[in-house]
Amino acid sequence: MVKTPRARLLCVLALATSVGLFIALIPGHRGWFDVLVYYGTVNDWVHEGGVIYDYLVPGTHYGFTYPPFAAVAMVPMTLLGWHTVVAVNVALTAVACALLLYWLVDPIAREQRWPRLFTFGIAACLLAALQPARDTVSFGQVNLLLVALVLADAWLLTSGRGRWAGIGIGLAAAIKLTPAIFIAYLLLSGRRRAAVVATATAAAATLLAALIAPGPSWRFWTETLGDTSRVGDLFYISNQSLRGVIARLDPDTPHPVLWLLTVAAVLAVWVWRVRRAARAGDVWGGLALTGLAACLVSPVTWVHHLVWVVPALVLVVGAGLREPDPSRRRRLLWSAGAAYVILCSSVVWLWWYDFSGPGGLLGGSAYVWITLGLLVLLPLRAPTPTVHRPAAQESITVLAARS
Repeated sequence: MVKTPRARLLCVLALATSVGLFIALIPGHRGWFDVLVYYGTVNDWVHEGGVIYDYLVPGTHYGFTYPPFAAVAMVPMTLLGWHTVVAVNVALTAVACALLLYWLVDPIAREQRWPRLFTFGIAACLLAALQPARDTVSFGQVNLLLVALVLADAWLLTSGRGRWAGIGIGLAAAIKLTPAIFIAYLLLSGRRRAAVVATATAAAATLLAALIAPGPSWRFWTETLGDTSRVGDLFYISNQSLRGVIARLDPDTPHPVLWLLTVAAVLAVWVWRVRRAARAGDVWGGLALTGLAACLVSPVTWVHHLVWVVPALVLVVGAGLREPDPSRRRRLLWSAGAAYVILCSSVVWLWWYDFSGPGGLLGGSAYVWITLGLLVLLPLRAPTPTVHRPAAQESITVLAARS
């Protein structure tokens, strides 16, 4: 560990410069395209009297695909200019990243007695280099904001503020459907109050959107929701879900039964592991497993959606640092490092034009295999052993406490 404050500052600045150059020089800049979709949609709806799900970005076939509440939440964009919208989007994403690092990395720094600001700076640079995070910022996506909403509930559940838990998950599920799986997690882990709060929050937000935009709401829930063609081709290399893997095996044949079987298998593993996490009281591990499962079973998981992998990667690092067995410690840390490097590399795009053969299956879906590996192997905290004392001993202890 770097020992002097000056050396730490120079180290963080050097790493930040390297990451900045890396981001600036690599190809694949997205030009805030997704926030352009959001901005164009709500402006067309509010100022031009357009229909939310009819709007397309000029010159493209891409339009709004989120539930109506997302459009309602984005209406304040109509008060701002384009460049201000981009700046606000980046600022909100930066705040979300800061919260993620505080919740996930700061406990490791305190546990290992590392300088907290220095650790935060290094972790921020590493997060910025990760392709899902880079793409989220470059597209102007809402992914990191949704992760922050979900992890806010984890923080509430683990900090004695559980009465408010569920609001973040409910809002995330109302903005984008995928986080609804976290309500199932709350039920599986016995967090019934939080599950009720999350369900009520999502329902209230959805009802609010229906009152404000009844026509678009009806259309979304009866028509748009099932139209996967609106988001792009399932076999596109950026689709790093199980559905994407199967679609790339044979783009002309959907193979729905094979997909449903793989989804069922993944959900079975997820339920088993989430129950283990619940028995151990491992809220963070349970939520990390749920984020991984969501990426795998969703029909479409673009690369930028894989920010849900971040909590699992951090937890693997934390488990490795706590591990007393040197060989297992090395395996955990090297595995986390290898997964991180691959997720930074954009390696899947090598198979953009031709994803056939073993190389396409393994390399073109590399992020899927990392997500699946983490789902199966993510270390969970061991349950706290319960000490059973003889009744007579308990009576003596109680009497001593009262005296």
